[in-house]
Amino acid sequence: MLMIGSAGANVGKTELACAILRKFAPKSKIVGVKVTAIQEKNGQCPRGGEGCGVCSSLEGVFCITEEKSRSTGKDTSRILAAGAEKVFWLRVLRTHLAEGLAALLDVIGTDAVSICEANSLRRVIEPGLFLMARGADTRTWKDSARNVKQYADRIVVSDGKAFDLNLDRIELIDGKWRLRRGCDCNSKGPKTAATAIIMAGGGSGRMGTDKRLLQVDGLPMIEKIRDQLRGHFTRIIISANDPENLKFLDLEVVPDRIPWQGPLMGIASALDASTSELNFVVACDIPHIDIEFVEQMLVEAETTGADVVIPITGEGRYEPLFAVYRRSVLEPANKVLAAAGQRITDIFGLCTVKYVDPPKPDSLINLNTRAEYEKFTKQYEPRHSSEQPGHK
Repeated sequence: MLMIGSAGANVGKTELACAILRKFAPKSKIVGVKVTAIQEKNGQCPRGGEGCGVCSSLEGVFCITEEKSRSTGKDTSRILAAGAEKVFWLRVLRTHLAEGLAALLDVIGTDAVSICEANSLRRVIEPGLFLMARGADTRTWKDSARNVKQYADRIVVSDGKAFDLNLDRIELIDGKWRLRRGCDCNSKGPKTAATAIIMAGGGSGRMGTDKRLLQVDGLPMIEKIRDQLRGHFTRIIISANDPENLKFLDLEVVPDRIPWQGPLMGIASALDASTSELNFVVACDIPHIDIEFVEQMLVEAETTGADVVIPITGEGRYEPLFAVYRRSVLEPANKVLAAAGQRITDIFGLCTVKYVDPPKPDSLINLNTRAEYEKFTKQYEPRHSSEQPGHK
């Protein structure tokens, strides 16, 4: 399944689905699906306002109907006209998504190649590829989108007709959807392909246990970070000195040239292994990655030529382990290390540094102590735990 969600109404979600269908349907049989998740059967439209009454007329907990017309102008009709072999509309109560999904798969077949318009369904299934559309001027996301935004393989900016995603990056191989890594020639985001470096070499002394493996949204925190970065970078590297313990991530682990010399040694060793000019460095204790903010920093580095782009976190404070580093930083880093320096900030006097403000206060929450982790799970986990994705 290729699932397409959206930040809100009229941001080009259906047009994106149709564009992908026009590209792949001539050679493949693809089923189209639209899912409408209904909050309550109380006559209110799930999108607000009076509504059309279609959702409120639902009998039972779900209903599946097949679209037969190519000319009504409805979303399902447009998807059928774009080349889908068949199109189905699943209306389902939010509290019965898993039940509705099971019935849908009985209809289309578990091995069907499909394109599905949905947000809330991402809570109960992990599709082969998950795209989310938003408008260029989108500032707020509806609840159903905000709850699954972090799982998107790519957030696609649309003006309703055109997209900042090069559709040639989407591939359908042996019935499975995937997003080929690389930059988008028509993207408003960074044009230079970048590498992500996850810093995972610390001792977790203040946490009292290996914080990389603490559970966040049902996954080890480092795996959660990896999954958020996938699809956005040409390569992901783990900077750590215990590769055996991180085999489950199925990623390259780069050890420090000299172990236990601090994060600057880890950054230098990973930059030496990277082949990308731009590299996003993130600590393994920042559980939620604001991908749009990361892309903004990459664009900033690309357009200004800065060696380092780093967020300001307070008066005279910044976050060097959620920042963009050019590979050219390797030379000054090696100079500092050769002089027995260990602090990342020691290289700033030898580089061009661009400081940026994060878009919101909780963009850079990191977890160093057990108290911080417990506070995080109380404040943030409840809104995500009920939104957990299922398995493929």
